[in-house]
Parts: sequence; structure tokens; C-alpha cells
Amino acid sequence: MSQFNQMSVKSQLRTDRYAATLSFICVLHCLLAPSFFILTSGFFALSIDNEFIHNFILLLAIPISAYALISGYRNHKTLNFLYIGFAGLLMLISAVLFNGILFEEFGEKALTFLGSALVIYAHFSNYQTCKSIDCSCHE
Repeated sequence: MSQFNQMSVKSQLRTDRYAATLSFICVLHCLLAPSFFILTSGFFALSIDNEFIHNFILLLAIPISAYALISGYRNHKTLNFLYIGFAGLLMLISAVLFNGILFEEFGEKALTFLGSALVIYAHFSNYQTCKSIDCSCHE
């Protein structure tokens, strides 16, 4: 086994977890941030740029998810999760890029929620598949 494949196998569990967690954080941020800002507006003098946080989470999620999905494919050769995960990532990217152009805030939230759900599903399925075939990527 090449050195790249060994690194890929050892990091599979970690990257699946990180990617699913980032997608979940994205959903929480999208759904809860407006309520948080309304409830705490009297306590905070600083304003946190909501779009910056959304973009930052996405910039972290894209490479980690892509790496985990591709590594999972290399480990168990199941394309379904790769397609589902990348479809979810494309939805997350579209939610950021086309917000205000093709759809408004509700559309952004719906696309973010659906995209995050697909990414989480893909990583969970990726993990379960590797675990079921007892590959050495999930110890």
C-alpha cells in the first residue's frame, strides 16, 4: 500500500466526523443565528457579520468534505456517497453564491439545510460502509 493510501485510510474516520460536524454547524448557524442576534442585541455592542461566518464555515467544509468523500471512495469503491456528498456541497456553495440573485433568505436557508443534510448523510453512510466491510480506515 502506498504512503498516500495509508494516510488516507488512517484519516478517513477523522475527516468524515469533521465534515459531518461542519455541515451540522452550518445548519445550526443558519437556523439559530438570527434568533441569537435578536435575543442578545442588547448585550453585545459588536456586530458579527453573519455572511462572513457562513462563508468561513463553508470554506472549511469544502476541502474537508471533499477529502473525506474521495478517501471513502478509494477505500470502499462506492460512488453513491461521493455523488450525494458532492451534490450537497454544490447546494451549500449555491446557497452562498446565489443568495439574493436567484432566491431570497428562505431559499438560502432551505438550500443550506438540504445541502447540509445530504453532506451529513453521505459522511455517515461513508463511515457505515467502511465499518461494515471492516476496512482499516475506521478503527
